[in-house]
Amino acid sequence: MADLTSDSEVLIVGAGLAGLACAVHLTGAGRTVTVLEAGDGVGGRVRTDVLDGFVLDRGFQVLLTAYPEAKAMLDYRALDLQSFLPGALVQLGSQRATVADPLRQPLSLLATAKAPIGSLLDKGRVAMLRQSLVKRSIDEIWQRPDITTLQHLRNAKFSAHMIERFFRPLFGGIFLESELSTSSRMFEFVMRMLADGDNAIPAAGMQTIPNQLAARLPAGTIRLGARVGAVGDHAVTLLDLGIIEAKTIVIATESSQAAKLLGDELSDPGSVPVSCVYFAADEPPIDRPFIVLNGDGASGGPVNNLCVPSLVSKAYAPNGRHLISASVLGTHRAPDNVSLETAVTAQLTSWFGSQVAKWDHLRTYHVPNAQPRQTPPALSEIERSVRIRPDVYVCGDHRDQASIQGALTSGRRAAEAVLADT
Repeated sequence: MADLTSDSEVLIVGAGLAGLACAVHLTGAGRTVTVLEAGDGVGGRVRTDVLDGFVLDRGFQVLLTAYPEAKAMLDYRALDLQSFLPGALVQLGSQRATVADPLRQPLSLLATAKAPIGSLLDKGRVAMLRQSLVKRSIDEIWQRPDITTLQHLRNAKFSAHMIERFFRPLFGGIFLESELSTSSRMFEFVMRMLADGDNAIPAAGMQTIPNQLAARLPAGTIRLGARVGAVGDHAVTLLDLGIIEAKTIVIATESSQAAKLLGDELSDPGSVPVSCVYFAADEPPIDRPFIVLNGDGASGGPVNNLCVPSLVSKAYAPNGRHLISASVLGTHRAPDNVSLETAVTAQLTSWFGSQVAKWDHLRTYHVPNAQPRQTPPALSEIERSVRIRPDVYVCGDHRDQASIQGALTSGRRAAEAVLADT
């Protein structure tokens, strides 16, 4: 196996958001960097495909615009961010209820008050929770008790109806797990971000986020199709290519791949899977850019949440057409060998009627490692060490919290550690 030449001081394995953020900070400090990416493009789990004029993010994703690290690193204006309306539509059988933020959508106050998702006391408690979190600093939120989100909601005296019909589908869609076993610290952080900013997507798709970061790197920094099979001291082995050397190595892959490369030096917290089923339609099933939540739970069908990205950004679909995104949590296990698409279509027909028969299935994405698990005590230490051994570092949302915020933050922290040590 040949030795490959490299003039770079730092090799970064992985061109996801964490690896790109790390590279941006290091090159900005004058270090020479090579980013090795196994895939055919940058972004990692934040990728977008274009199919017949439809913009398909690989799994439904949004950017919470209040993320501090994202605001510091990204040019929001250049991304041309387009926002969902604050709140959601909750599907209960064939009926749909509006639950909006009354501070931002005052005209929806009466509809929200009447929504059959919980009592007026429940809705008042949501407002009080929101206000209490806005008054706290983010650092204070990360020092709060670390219990499951479900236990936190129960401790806060929310009714079973409010939890099952609203919190479970909303935060199940954010955490990608319906048990609400994710740390309450993450719940409170996300609640704070939702209060401070918007749910948004770049006008041309989520891919524009990693593309923006990659564009800040010197030409030739990123090598695509470079599959790393092993990490040694001051060198990595590229499958079928050879060994490439550098003084410093940063592993910036998702958690299971990082654990595979680093062996006993890194534990894998495990991941949660999600699937996203895309349809094309001549007419949208809703008329406003809300996210639709399954308020009936598993009994209502496999879809946890649905949206129409083309109502948020017209660029997501060709003229005269609309894109519909349906998210399914976990691994689909339908009875009688029913396909995921068939089960999803049946559920959406119960929601929207015969129009669903006219929809065209575009593509289904199965994302087995969509997010690292964050069950307590996973976030008892928010910023986990990025140092593995001398001259070997690691970053990714599994080192912070599972989000774009966590990925970007971990990339910066890894870069700061490299600069401090070398």
